[in-house]
Amino acid sequence: MPVQRWETLRRLKVTTTPVFDIEVVERRSPSGAEAKFFVANMPDWVNVLAFTADDELVLIRQFRQGTDTITLEIPGGVLDDGESFVDAARRELREETGYEAGELIEIGVVHPNPALQSNRTGTVLALNARLVHDTEFDEHEEIDVELAALSDVEAMVRSGEITHALVVAALYHHKIRVS
Repeated sequence: MPVQRWETLRRLKVTTTPVFDIEVVERRSPSGAEAKFFVANMPDWVNVLAFTADDELVLIRQFRQGTDTITLEIPGGVLDDGESFVDAARRELREETGYEAGELIEIGVVHPNPALQSNRTGTVLALNARLVHDTEFDEHEEIDVELAALSDVEAMVRSGEITHALVVAALYHHKIRVS
């Protein structure tokens, strides 16, 4: 028999934070087994692969609380209510880097961790990006902006300089959809 959805018996929100909610979800498998699972309900996120007219990728370097490290990433962030991936990409790119792009195209969507999280992350390709604004960081953001050739970025992934899984997924979407 092929894999089937499990029946949801109960949902109980156990905590709410500014970033996500945690629920205990009781489910029954098609075979009748019952179990409780913890689910982190988070808003959808967007990642932006912004390329300049010179084919340089716009990167950001910032401190990350979860790993207690400074990471090299691409711009991105949480979608506002009702916002599309493309609209969020336009906003996040401007806020975090000061860049705007001539064309924005959604090129892929992933589930960051479907075992525990309910959200999706969309990757948007932003072409002909150019610096036109001052940055507008969120309250706890401190970001340095860098430019790099795509071949250098691929080497940064191989060397471990870029380790953010969703950035690697975005780069893969670019490779299979655009390259």
